[in-house]
Amino acid sequence: MTTAKIALAAALALGFISPALADRPGADWMTIEQATQKARDAGYAQVTEIEADDGRWEAKGVKNGQIYEFHIDPRTGSISNEHLDD
Repeated sequence: MTTAKIALAAALALGFISPALADRPGADWMTIEQATQKARDAGYAQVTEIEADDGRWEAKGVKNGQIYEFHIDPRTGSISNEHLDD
């Protein structure tokens, strides 16, 4: 076993390296319910999916009869990066 593999095994065993965890809302984020309401206020008749990812809420919703993907700022609720779902 190489030195690098031994060091990695030791770090994992001691808990110094942990597997990546799913993104979670920050303590200062608006709730998922508030984020969903912001999307509705922006014209989304339905929000079909919403999750914390990469420091923001990422969502899918129906607007003007089409499904869009978009981001919601977790602190201000502003909608960005709206595009049709492929």
